[in-house]
Amino acid sequence: MVDGEGYLHVTWGHHNQPLNYCRSISPGSLKLGDKLPMIGVKENKVTYPEFYKMPSGDLLFFYRDGESGNGNLVLNRYGTKNKKWIRVQDNLIDGEGKRNAYWQIAMDAKGTLHMSCVWRESPDVASNHDLCYARSKDGGVTWEKSSGEKYNLPITLNTAEYACKIPQQSELINQTSMFADENGHPFIATYWRNQNSTIPQYHLVYNINGQWQTDDLAFRKTAFTLSGTGTKSIPVSRPQIVAYQQKNKMAVALIFRDEERGSKVSIGVNSDLKNSHWVIKDLTTTSVGNWEPTYDTELWKDKKVLDLFVQKTIQVDGEGQANAGPQPVQVIEWKPEK
Repeated sequence: MVDGEGYLHVTWGHHNQPLNYCRSISPGSLKLGDKLPMIGVKENKVTYPEFYKMPSGDLLFFYRDGESGNGNLVLNRYGTKNKKWIRVQDNLIDGEGKRNAYWQIAMDAKGTLHMSCVWRESPDVASNHDLCYARSKDGGVTWEKSSGEKYNLPITLNTAEYACKIPQQSELINQTSMFADENGHPFIATYWRNQNSTIPQYHLVYNINGQWQTDDLAFRKTAFTLSGTGTKSIPVSRPQIVAYQQKNKMAVALIFRDEERGSKVSIGVNSDLKNSHWVIKDLTTTSVGNWEPTYDTELWKDKKVLDLFVQKTIQVDGEGQANAGPQPVQVIEWKPEK
């Protein structure tokens, strides 16, 4: 992420490893300085690091401290004025030594943080369950439910707000996708299997007018199961979700990859959220392997242009090693219809 003064901040190579972090030597430069600590405490078992840029130009840095099934969420803040990191939360979501939360964050145009999470009871992915929600209007210092009720931190299994209850053994993937529109409405996208079906489907969970609603997109036709430990090779990707106003209606776009569509970069668009009509199309003609979608969040926030980072990847089940050469990188640009 680039901070408000133009310095590039980079972190890399984490799965229960010591923190790798550095920043550019000057604003606008791609030349990085030496590796640095942030706080120097709770930086030996870092997983899932993510930067977010505040409207002030300061940065937030979230990561998991601990292991799958037993980990806590840590939050740091970087000040552009003094160029130093401070700890905001040592333990925002507490697994209480029994579980951990797989979280995702989105920041809306006003700087409100929206967080969703999935609980996991053990290293087995099949123990994932439920979708929870929290938001912060002060850079992560205090947190509240969608009703405005304040959380007593840390958030736990018993105190969390549940946007959608999903049992274990539902093929629910860890780490949802999170988005918030210009009016602060949260959108959560992920996949799971309904109890009366064998086919995991993409779902959209969102809150408008104070009510949580769940839409089953229901276009998939292929069954699969999730179980076991380690990183899995899965026939579908986690999705990404964006929402936007189009002709005075709330429109949403879901970006994903699915083996039953040839593992291409695909997008599903619903031009009116009040209806459940999704138009699915492919943005590539060839397979992208086990690619999972990422996009330029700041470009979308500023200009409503979706730039997808695309590179064919191969994921061998359970941390196996693939014999594959370097793969080309491309950026696919998509814009909503006027």
